[in-house]
Parts: sequence; C-alpha cells; structure tokens
Amino acid sequence: MKQLIFSRLLAGLLFLSPAILSAQSKSLSTLQQQFVDLRFGMFIHFNIPTFMDQDWPDPETPATAFNPTKLDCNQWANTAKAANMSYGCLTTKHHSGFCIWNTKTTDYNVMNSPLKRDVVKEYVTAFRAKGLKVMLYYSILDTHHKIRPHGITQKDIEMIKAQLTELLTNYGEITALIIDGWDAPWSRISYEDVPFDDIYHLVKTLQPNCLLMDLNAAKYPTDALFYTDIKSYEQGAGQHISKESNQLPALSCLPINQNWFWKTSFPTTPVKDPVKLVNDNLVQLNKAWCNFILNVAPNREGLIDDNAVAALAQMGKMWKPAGPLPALPKGEAPITAQNFAKYKYSNSSWSDDMNIMDFANDDNFRTSWQSNPMVKQPWYQVDFDREKDFNMVTIVEDGDHIKKYKLEYNDGGVWKPLPGGVQQGRVRIHRFDRVRGGKVRIQIEESNAAPAIAEFGVYNERK
Repeated sequence: MKQLIFSRLLAGLLFLSPAILSAQSKSLSTLQQQFVDLRFGMFIHFNIPTFMDQDWPDPETPATAFNPTKLDCNQWANTAKAANMSYGCLTTKHHSGFCIWNTKTTDYNVMNSPLKRDVVKEYVTAFRAKGLKVMLYYSILDTHHKIRPHGITQKDIEMIKAQLTELLTNYGEITALIIDGWDAPWSRISYEDVPFDDIYHLVKTLQPNCLLMDLNAAKYPTDALFYTDIKSYEQGAGQHISKESNQLPALSCLPINQNWFWKTSFPTTPVKDPVKLVNDNLVQLNKAWCNFILNVAPNREGLIDDNAVAALAQMGKMWKPAGPLPALPKGEAPITAQNFAKYKYSNSSWSDDMNIMDFANDDNFRTSWQSNPMVKQPWYQVDFDREKDFNMVTIVEDGDHIKKYKLEYNDGGVWKPLPGGVQQGRVRIHRFDRVRGGKVRIQIEESNAAPAIAEFGVYNERK
C-alpha cells in the first residue's frame, strides 16, 4: 500500500512540473560555466544533528528534538550577502533521515516538530529576496528509514524519487542538487542499489537546468565526470583539487568551524581565519574553475553565531567577485549509466599474480590489471552473462602508457570493431551508435611501458 501511495504521489507531482519545464533549457556546458561563475556560496548544515551535538545522531531521535526557537532564514541570507556569496545550499535531509520541509512521504519531518514550519520554503524565500541562487542538499543514505546497504527495496527507491520530486516541484528554480551518502565507502549504497541513471533523469525531467552533483570525488578519477555534473572535493576528507591541472567544473567544500553541524563549543571557539579562507581557498580555487562553498552551521535557535557572522563580513570586505571565470575547457558529457562490466568475468593476456584481470573491473580505481612486460601486444576482455545493448566504453589507465589500441565486441561469435584507439590520456571515453554483444575487449598495439588498466567500463546510455 505504501509503495502505491508513493507512486501516486510521484505521478501527481510530476503532473505539476510543466511550469518549470517551460523555462528555457540550457546546455550542460552553459550550466557548468554558470555554476563556476558563481564562485562562492554558503553551505548550511541545519537538521536534527544540530540539536544532538553530533553529526551522526541516533536515527531514532524524535522529531520533537528539532526546535529552533528563533529561526530566521533572513539572517542567513544577510550573512551570505555580506560575504559577497552568490548562493546557498541547505541540508533538506541528512543521513539521519529527518526532512525539514512539508513532505507527504514520511511523518519524520519538521511539521511534526515544535517548529511546524517549512524550513526549505523559508530558506528559498529569504535567499531569493537577496538575489541569491538556491541549491539543495539531499542524502540518499537514510538511517531512520533504514535506506542503507543490503536492505534497499523498491519502496525505498520510490520514497527517494517522491521526496526529490517534492523538492524540485514545490520550491521554484533550483540551481543545483547536491547528493550525498551514495556510492561512498562509508555509505556502501551503490548506483545499482539506487539506480543513478533513474534519479539523474528524474531530476533533469523535473528541472532541466538543475545540475546534479554527487559528492563522490574520493572514488572516481579527477579526469572525467563519473556520475556527477560537477566534480566535488571535500577538503576535510582529504580531497584537494589540483589547481594546476584541473580541467573540469568543480566544487570544493569546507566548514568554517571544525564540524559540519553546530556544536555547543562553536560560539566560544575561533572559526577558521577569514584571511586564509579568502587567499588560500576562494581566490586559488576560482583560478582552477572551482567554486568554493563554505559551511556555516546555524545554532539551536536557528541563527548563525556571532563569530561566524563577523568572519563572513570580514571576508566580504576583502573579496568581491570579479565577473565570470575564463571559459571552461571543452569536455565529455558525464557518465550516468550503469557499468555492465563491473564484477563480470574477465580474461587477459599474461599478467603477474598481484595484478590479474579481476582488478580492471572491480569498481576500484586504485587497483589495476597490469600486463607482464614480456607481452608485446596485450589484451583484456570482459564477458557478460548474456548479450547486451551498449553504446559506450571507458578505459581508465593507471598512468598514461597506451598509445595505440583497438576496441572490439563479440556478436554471435564474430569479433567486430568499435570506434577507438586514437584518444590519449589516462581516461578514454568512447561513445558510438548502439551495438549488441556478449563480450568486449581491448587489444593494445603500442605502449611505452607495461599497460595497466584500473577500470574498464561498458554502458548503455540513454539517448
């Protein structure tokens, strides 16, 4: 019955979206350029953890714990404006599953708290009134509703879709949706458990101009957009962009305090140095097509602490946006489809025992199949359990040694050619007209060292 309710809710909300769909759709490259041109924004971690002194609170914490007695989103917007920020991004639902909007999908929401006010609505209204763009954060991992590894059901997926549909239907134009708790080592929810391609296209159907950003930079190469429109870097998790070599639209995030959510120590503990935040982060990141989002956590009253307000005002006096950044380099479209090659049976020419073929399709970019140096023309092959349609192959090399190669697929016992073999660089993405086959292989004809493939992917993208 609940699944039926979710499905009907989703269908009903989708029916409401033509007003948003009627807006002029922009190309992804235009949206990416506009995103990096925003330069500087405010991350706002404000949810159940605010009231528990922990970033990961008990998932059974009652809704009544959420009780900001002086909530004022206008104060947030004024603080962002004083810092010359251009947008905000609010945690609509964090990992503990509490929704701070008037959702119809669960009782675990702000309307059942003492506040009984739609925080998302107040936030978007306040920020837009100051001319600031609006972004939203949403966690796939949800410990309260038990949307976690090894137990995700179709009902869970329908709830995720219904919640995202509410957020992208009822609150006007959303510049970007930042997704978290998905395909990360600590969440362990894969893009198959909750199908990435389905969620991505739902977002684009509801709001074609909304960028979808998954905070997955720790796992994927920095040379291409795997499962995200914008490459993200969480500095506190050791993720740092290369200011010298980056060629992708990017986001770097950092809290102004020591944690993401408010702690009782925040009002009396110094925040990060505004001078260093400007000179070492904001200015330097912008040079690398990277937008800087600084987290400022409201307290239990629903207000930003005085020390953070003062620091942001100081940043605003030091720095002002100097217009658009230089044009982004032309890049490949994001990869959003399921990787058919992942964990499938693989085979190869001779390799050492520590670098065997299984490492080239184990969904781990830090392990590799490596050919034995004695092999003059190595090959690597993935076999599917049945014939499949596909229209893209990716090769992520450990290094950049392969200089000439052929891609082929097996159709009914016959090997046929695929486009490829001319690209250079660590990540090679080959898109082509859809074919059908049961095996795909690369034959390496020229290499300046023993080739090593970290991941070999095969996909069937929507067209």
